[in-house]
Amino acid sequence: MSVSFLERTGKPTLAYQSRQGATHRSPQLLFLGGFASDMEGTKAAHLDQFCEGHGYGYVRFDYTGHGRSAGEFAKGTIGGWFEDALAVMDGVTEGPVLLIGSSMGGWIGLLTCLARASRVLGFVGLAAAPDFTRDIQNAMNADQKAQMAREGFFPLPHYGGDKPPVITKALLEEGERHCLLDKPLPMSCPVRVIQGVQDSEVPWQKAEILMQALHAPDKKLFLQERGDHRLSTPEDLKLLEDVVTGLVNAVYI
Repeated sequence: MSVSFLERTGKPTLAYQSRQGATHRSPQLLFLGGFASDMEGTKAAHLDQFCEGHGYGYVRFDYTGHGRSAGEFAKGTIGGWFEDALAVMDGVTEGPVLLIGSSMGGWIGLLTCLARASRVLGFVGLAAAPDFTRDIQNAMNADQKAQMAREGFFPLPHYGGDKPPVITKALLEEGERHCLLDKPLPMSCPVRVIQGVQDSEVPWQKAEILMQALHAPDKKLFLQERGDHRLSTPEDLKLLEDVVTGLVNAVYI
């Protein structure tokens, strides 16, 4: 698919790719990527091929400061990236949508389900990371706290590269406004959560906490014993296909 750009008054332009469904009644999927990832990632690309093969509509995009979208990554916040997701949903998709959120996209996807309940038919979370800014703040070591106090940010070394993504004070403070797991989470659509037991970034226990918080008409948790945070092995991707297919069959009638 070619890349298109969603222009917004006073806000960064967002890059996206959109595939039309075989008919106007075809299922439509919207993929929400993770922190510091982009729409060319393995799962996003695999879902594109999957949707093409099944005649489904499909949209993927880059948040502000990610991939080919405009803006500065270091100025990003959960609220800002949530606004990006709403802008794409409102400006690119039409009618009922099935959301798929990976890692941070799982958090943003849950927020989107709440904000656009009448349009979301189902939600799939992949290593979903709601409230991860709170988790980061609680896990900061002495050096990170010192650098945060001194400079207002610290890098994430495990990403590697010459310019690793940074965790900013603004990201952590603003993220508190959007935390979900300290209260019941009412959802009007079916929810599926896929979580790797070997995930070193989002412990599998977080998926169980999410499931306990969810008040949904239909919710299921799938634990991948050998799955890590990426959930991108052939086995993981096959499970994703099966879960999406099952959800499509359940909500599109």
